[in-house]
Order: sequence, then structure tokens, then C-alpha cells
Amino acid sequence: QLQLVESGGGLVQAGGSLRLSCAASGNIFSINTMGWYRQAPGKQRELVATITSAGSTNYADSVKGRFTISGDTAKKTVYLQMNSLKPEDAAVYYCNANGRPNWGPRTSDYWGQGTQVTVSS
Repeated sequence: QLQLVESGGGLVQAGGSLRLSCAASGNIFSINTMGWYRQAPGKQRELVATITSAGSTNYADSVKGRFTISGDTAKKTVYLQMNSLKPEDAAVYYCNANGRPNWGPRTSDYWGQGTQVTVSS
């Protein structure tokens, strides 16, 4: 099983920056992608950004140009640099890893406990 632990959330003023970190531990055969999702009160969890084992990145339109994802799936680490934060970015941010738990073809999703990001206007 893979365990993911996030850190770096907090309170920041609009226009400010935060950097989230996620480190995974435990056994897994291979990781396909790692990424960040967020969930605001009363809303569904949504994708923020992902990075593949090849280093390809994908971003939600709402964060393009402001957020940068980086990391190394082989090292089981992923980061999210968030700049120019807006009040609508406030949410619980969850780290995700998607991969194969064993040599079989089935993939699984693994989630962290989440870290709160609050943006004051």
C-alpha cells in the first residue's frame, strides 16, 4: 500500500504564493501519474494538475500560468507551486498517485489526507 502525506498548506493573502509538497511511502509496482486535486466546501473534488512518469504535465484551465507542478514519480514526490493565489483557490488540496500495485494491469488511486489552503481577499 502507498501512503501519501501532504504539507505546505496555510493562510495566504490574495496575490500571494504557497508551495505544497507530497511524499509517498510504501510499496507499489509502478506509478503512472502523481498530482493534485482540490475540493472546496459544497463542491466536487477537481483536478488541479498532474505529472506523468515521463514528466508530462497537465493543468486545469483555472490555474494555468499561475501554478506549476513538479516532481519525480520514481522518487514518489510531487510539488505544487501556487502563485498569484485568488480567493477561489481556497480548498482542501489532496495529493494523488495513480499506479499499478503489482505486476498485473490493474491500476489504483491513492490519496493523501489533504492540506487546507485559505486565501484571504
